[in-house]
Amino acid sequence: MTASGDNGNLVLSRRGFAITSLAVGFAAAAGPVHAEVIHTDASGLTAGEVKVPVSGGTIPAYRAMPAKGTNFPTVLVVQEIFGVHEHIKDICRRLAHLGYYAVAPSLYARYGDPSKYTDIKTLVEEVVRKVPDAEVLSNLDATVAYAAGDGADTDRMGLTGYCWGGRIAWLYAAHSDTLKAAAAWYGQLRGEPTGLRTAFGIDLAPKLKAPVIGFYGGEDPGNPVSDVEMMRAALAKAGKTTSQVNLYMDAHHGFFADYRASYNEKDAKDAWAKMLAFFRKNGVK
Repeated sequence: MTASGDNGNLVLSRRGFAITSLAVGFAAAAGPVHAEVIHTDASGLTAGEVKVPVSGGTIPAYRAMPAKGTNFPTVLVVQEIFGVHEHIKDICRRLAHLGYYAVAPSLYARYGDPSKYTDIKTLVEEVVRKVPDAEVLSNLDATVAYAAGDGADTDRMGLTGYCWGGRIAWLYAAHSDTLKAAAAWYGQLRGEPTGLRTAFGIDLAPKLKAPVIGFYGGEDPGNPVSDVEMMRAALAKAGKTTSQVNLYMDAHHGFFADYRASYNEKDAKDAWAKMLAFFRKNGVK
């Protein structure tokens, strides 16, 4: 098990890795798979599971890139609360078809297999709450190093994070010296920091090293409209004029998740196009 020590450094205990390979299909806790689920095939791609070296061992990750060529711009894909399941893998393939090297590391690897849980509450209590921010950031740094060694261009790097990964997008944009741009999809913007969860988007506005584009739903109880407006105000106060927050008033949490009933096709397509344009504008191309 890993934790953040009193001095803020990452401390690694003797606990091993709970999962060594990615699950197949969709996480059970996500509920029934929606009829409109999108499947992106891997034709013309090199796609599949890889192993990323991290402190103390390796973690599984899903990687997709064009089958021909090299030196592709990089996009880190940060998982939902449900882990690196089929939806996250599909996002990697979508990005690969657009010419990106997309990689999604399993960031719960030391704590449990999210695919084995049938309800969100238990998943949160037994796995998610045990994952330290410091370890997540360290594992993302290790994933960047892996991508660079695998022929990707990490000087042209973006990040897109969903749900649980939406908060991580803000953290990594305040942490990384090489990230060019990040996209935060409906991750929690405000909360009380703990020893493991160190900060939220609103706290991090003054510390951002890379611009962030955020996507939030007006019908999301986890991110009330007042929090979204606070995020906008925090960015303005910090002078982070290259960052932006988009609010879709008719959207719920998970509006990009096409496998769930929360999917909002119109808003999802609009946000995806905005993210890609934001990446291109900021050098992730």
